[in-house]
Amino acid sequence: MSATQGIKTVLHPVSDLVKATELYAALLGIRPQVESAYYVGFETAGQQIGLVPKGSQSPEGPLAYWHVDDIEAKLAEVTAAGATVKDAPKDVGGGRLVAEFTDQDGNVLGLVQDK
Repeated sequence: MSATQGIKTVLHPVSDLVKATELYAALLGIRPQVESAYYVGFETAGQQIGLVPKGSQSPEGPLAYWHVDDIEAKLAEVTAAGATVKDAPKDVGGGRLVAEFTDQDGNVLGLVQDK
């Protein structure tokens, strides 16, 4: 069984990226490191806080991502324990792989593997 590196990334779906960016900048006391039409990202205290537009590809509420060394191995472990893969691993840029799965109660959890 492989260990995780913990939850380091949390995505928050928002209805207005501009307004949400200002609120999260005030909360965190920093400006975002990444700003685009589909993602605004802050990095603080070893965590990545992301803002994504609400819609068909975003979660209903905040989604925590567990960082792992081997995303395929971790998906195999959690599915063997009863999870269902929601989104298979995909490269979202820079060699970062992300995947999502649901637990037996329908909670969505994310995995991240950085190269």
